[in-house]
Parts: sequence; C-alpha cells; structure tokens
Amino acid sequence: MAIKTKWSEKDLDYFQKHILEKRRKLLEEMGDLRENTHIANESASTSDSTYAYHMADVGTDQAEREKAYYWLARENNYLRYLDRALQMIEEGMFGICQTCGDLISKERLEEVPHTTSCFSCKTNVSKAAN
Repeated sequence: MAIKTKWSEKDLDYFQKHILEKRRKLLEEMGDLRENTHIANESASTSDSTYAYHMADVGTDQAEREKAYYWLARENNYLRYLDRALQMIEEGMFGICQTCGDLISKERLEEVPHTTSCFSCKTNVSKAAN
C-alpha cells in the first residue's frame, strides 16, 4: 500500500472552506472588539462619561483597554497564521509535516489548521524543549 503524501483536492477544498469560516468568524470578533474598544476610548475621553473620575475607575478602564488591545494583537497573529495556511493550500504544501514529511492528521488540521507539524513531531519538539 502506497503512503499518501498529499491531500486530495476534495480534502483541500474542505480545509480551505474550514479555514475561511474560521477566518470569517475571527474577523467578526475582531470587528466587535475594535468597536467596543473605540466606544470605551470615546467614553473615557468625553466629559459626558457615566463613569466617575475616580483614580480606581480610570485604572480599571485602562486595564480593560489594554486587555482588549492584547486580544486584538493576538487575534491578528492568528489571522496571519490562517492566511499562511490558505497560501500553503495554494502552494500544495498544506497538511504536510515540515519535519518528517508525513501527512498531518485530519483531526489535528481541523483543530489547528495552521499547523506545520504532525502530532508526533510536535510532541518530540515539546519534550526536547523541556
């Protein structure tokens, strides 16, 4: 029996749709987060704010804004990973472990579509790092 070295067109279409759906949801979440952050910034900068101008309140508001910016940066990184996965589909390299050359399991690709390592190689790298 021959070892499968690349995904079929049907599988690649499935993964592409899966990644595009994750990307769509992520962009929606990022838009909501940006909107909420923008509203919070406007509220904090106007004198009509319903919040009291107590130092603790200002500090809490600032911490919430920083947390929102952190999540935006994190989601932006994930977006780049998803875009790279789409590019790898186009290049014919998607779903192939860059360490051993084997196909990455479908289950792993569904959970982590931007991965470039099969579970076995990822586990070995993690063990070596510890």
